[in-house]
Amino acid sequence: MSLIRLALADDHPLYREGVAKTISDQGDFDVVGQGTSAEEAVQLAQSLLPDLILLDISMPGSGIEAARQIAASCPVVKIVMLTVSENDDDVMAALKAGARGYVLKGIGGAELADVLRKVHRGDSYVSPSLAARLLSEMNLQSNSRQINDPLSELTAREEQILRLVAQGLSNKEVGAQLELQEKTVKHYMTNILQKLQVRNRVEATLIAREHFSGM
Repeated sequence: MSLIRLALADDHPLYREGVAKTISDQGDFDVVGQGTSAEEAVQLAQSLLPDLILLDISMPGSGIEAARQIAASCPVVKIVMLTVSENDDDVMAALKAGARGYVLKGIGGAELADVLRKVHRGDSYVSPSLAARLLSEMNLQSNSRQINDPLSELTAREEQILRLVAQGLSNKEVGAQLELQEKTVKHYMTNILQKLQVRNRVEATLIAREHFSGM
């Protein structure tokens, strides 16, 4: 069995060395390099091409910036953040930068090893307490977008059909104008009603006339 090659970067030597030993003791990992800054983390990734690299967010140069550079220059290296930060913005920034995992430093050694194995297999991981909060926040943002602009979820074709329906055209007339079968237009209208969360085409028309200028 080939070992999972791991590099890690953290500017606290005692903690970093403890993590390195804990992971090495698991038996299926090979800690191939350690660094103390974003710059060193990028150098480790580029020179060693480990399977995984574990980054602290708050180390000199920023772990998020290191993740961004590593994701761009070494896409085969899977990135996991190991940090004390529970800030939602940090989590989102790390994931956008290319991190596959976001782990809080209170985690136990065996559990951390399990997370690293999952990420190595191609999974993603965010500490459960953060994941639940992030999901809630994303749902709130999604709901807010729908309230402010209920048409934002429509495809270009669905918006085109809704505009014609709002002008008073029947499904058959819409189909004739867009060269679609009537049953196809009916299918589109079903999707439109669901996305707008309305019961019928009359309510959909009212929303359309409110949001489409010049109607």
